[in-house]
Amino acid sequence: MNKQTLTSLGLLALALIVGAMIWFNQPSNDATGSTDTSSTTSTETTATTNSTQPSTTTTAENTTESTTAPNESATWLDQKIAEMTIAEKVGQLFLVRYPGDAALTDSQTYHLGGFLLFGQDVENATAESLITQIQTLQANSDIPLLIGADEEGGTVTRISRNANLVASPFLAPQTVYQNGGWEAITADTKQKAEILTNYGIQLGLFPVADVATDPNAFIYDRTIGLDAAGTSTFVETVVKSLAGTGVASTLKHFPGYGNNRDSHVEIVRDTRTIEELRTNDFLPFEAGIKAGADSVLVSHNIVTSIDDTQPASLSPKVIQVLREELGFDGVIMTDDMDMLGLADFTSQEQAGLAALKAGNDLVLSSSYASQIPVVITAVDNGDYSEADLDASVRRILTLKETLGILNE
Repeated sequence: MNKQTLTSLGLLALALIVGAMIWFNQPSNDATGSTDTSSTTSTETTATTNSTQPSTTTTAENTTESTTAPNESATWLDQKIAEMTIAEKVGQLFLVRYPGDAALTDSQTYHLGGFLLFGQDVENATAESLITQIQTLQANSDIPLLIGADEEGGTVTRISRNANLVASPFLAPQTVYQNGGWEAITADTKQKAEILTNYGIQLGLFPVADVATDPNAFIYDRTIGLDAAGTSTFVETVVKSLAGTGVASTLKHFPGYGNNRDSHVEIVRDTRTIEELRTNDFLPFEAGIKAGADSVLVSHNIVTSIDDTQPASLSPKVIQVLREELGFDGVIMTDDMDMLGLADFTSQEQAGLAALKAGNDLVLSSSYASQIPVVITAVDNGDYSEADLDASVRRILTLKETLGILNE
């Protein structure tokens, strides 16, 4: 074999080797559109391949007409909601005042979302009896209950007024701050969360996000007593301190109480402009939402610059501001629907439905036995859409999952 022949064969072999290398490095056209079977495929390469190499397999991810059965593609939470009756869904939207001996029966009859404890409900309790009481309720509930108690500290506290439950009452935020600044607020928040979780309580209904600088104002003693910037820092500190503790953060009382009178005894008309609210009262709520707040409680004040005809708790316009302008997508709850003055706008029987149609997810109620049937009827006749009902149920169940009481 001469030198020219050997050279030709060498060139042919080299060409075959190069061709094989090129073939082995071509992108794969598999059903997922992935360009690499390893876990290190770059986002850029994947995006390019997906746009140029359409998948030939129909999946729930790349077509609006999935051939997969709904239960196979839905999340477990979606499946849970799909399996619930209308009555079960509606019951989840009610956080009710603890009804004493009727609690166990009512939680099952009305499929309640949870109970709110007041001082009289725990004044004679021991640590053991309270734990047993709550555990019994949970053990007999198909869907775990939210158990709440107002534990702002200072003038508003429930369980800590009983020395059998807590060694000394929770201090007011202003007192805690004056004693040790933001470090003390953090430590106090974590201590409260630990005590509440030990008893099986997931809602402490704090922090108060209202900006009040007038010591004579109704809400002042319940606030941190600082300006909007200081209140924002307080709210952010509390929300971040509660994260992961099993106790939800609740910002209240949206759109902001200010220096107004007591809405427990009358309907308050807040005549401040929307710009005043945006540059002052909204700021702590925005800080809390940005920090990851779980829920927001809406007041019964009439805020004329947003809605001059309805209390905030019954106003779709107020809820719209909270959802769209402030970007909150968690649970929105009403203040106590038994407060005086609401009767001028709705009957107790219709109050739950009115609050839900306004966009609230959770109704704080004592009149649930009459309110829940009204809501069920409204869903049945289309006056309250099942889509809106499902959206609220999903937020509430998501909160329960986040708090660790609802599991797949």
